[in-house]
Amino acid sequence: MARACCGSIKEKPVAFKLSSPKAKRVSVAGSFNNWDTTQLSAKKDTRGNWIVKVNLKPGRYEYKFFVDGSWMNDPAANAVYNSFGTQNSIVEVK
Repeated sequence: MARACCGSIKEKPVAFKLSSPKAKRVSVAGSFNNWDTTQLSAKKDTRGNWIVKVNLKPGRYEYKFFVDGSWMNDPAANAVYNSFGTQNSIVEVK
């Protein structure tokens, strides 16, 4: 009798980080969470860096930060144009 193969593809922790000391609220949204700005809230450290960790399967994802009600690209990431004529940041999980 044949058995199902191998385990599922493992998710890997990915940290999204944004330096924005004056921001009051930061979240990350992207193709990995249907662009839901309420799902992944970042926490602010003592130096004004906002960090949120997400477990993602290997692949290429587009995302943006949502800072105090406005979309913002990740200045530390590459970007691609989206269907709205603006840009999204990219993260590749290996």
